[in-house]
Amino acid sequence: MGLVLVSTTILLAFVVFCIIYQVRIISKMNKISQIREDFSYAMVHDMKTPLTTIFTALNFLHSGRLDNKPDKKEKYFQIAESEAEHLLKLTNKILTLSKLENSQLEMRKERVLVEPLVDKLIDKFTAKSQKPVTFIKDLQQPEVYADEEYLEEMLSNLIDNALKYSKEQVEITIGSSSNNNYTLLKVHDNGLGISDKDQKTIFNKYERAAAGRNSRKNGTAGFGLGLNFVMQTVEAHKGKIIVNSLEGEFTEFTLFLPNASNAPIRSVE
Repeated sequence: MGLVLVSTTILLAFVVFCIIYQVRIISKMNKISQIREDFSYAMVHDMKTPLTTIFTALNFLHSGRLDNKPDKKEKYFQIAESEAEHLLKLTNKILTLSKLENSQLEMRKERVLVEPLVDKLIDKFTAKSQKPVTFIKDLQQPEVYADEEYLEEMLSNLIDNALKYSKEQVEITIGSSSNNNYTLLKVHDNGLGISDKDQKTIFNKYERAAAGRNSRKNGTAGFGLGLNFVMQTVEAHKGKIIVNSLEGEFTEFTLFLPNASNAPIRSVE
């Protein structure tokens, strides 16, 4: 009788454990499903905005109303081209993330001169910024061992974030330094900052969708795919990224890229 009671107790405990386990799996699957739904919504929203702008510009150009206004006509061409480029970059970023997650991305690492790359990005973002922006260079380490194309994209994402979540007057410092093991690249801004809670999740792939339901101080929601892209790309370099931020004061992202002693130097064109 005692043996039957013990067996029944064990069986009941096993059944309860299985039920709890199933509930957790279902809950996790529902959460993943919701995250993917939110992500899809955010992606459609991200693509809808440039598509709407392109169609508006093309309608104006097609109407003939700008035929006698060459300067304005050229401006609309530039707007359409810029938004098409934005869509292409968004598509490429998603494809790159997929390759990174499946370990299919080939890295062509070499020693790249930092200052020409930083100057190129400063020129690009100074031209496109909608706000007054001041860039400060603090480049103590002249070169870095990385894939030049993906290094540029990582820094571009961090600078874009700094501008997107900024105050009216933007100041961005781009720095480089090194220690025995790593070259450090820093992007520091005087923007809105990131809360301690958000710092734990900003590198998640679906973070923009999750944050997109909450209004932020400047009306911009979430952090998009950019930071997840940066994290996965720097990890593909066998490096890491850290964030240091004080909400309402500043944000600083630091890329740690492993050093290489005997690689050829490449200057950015």
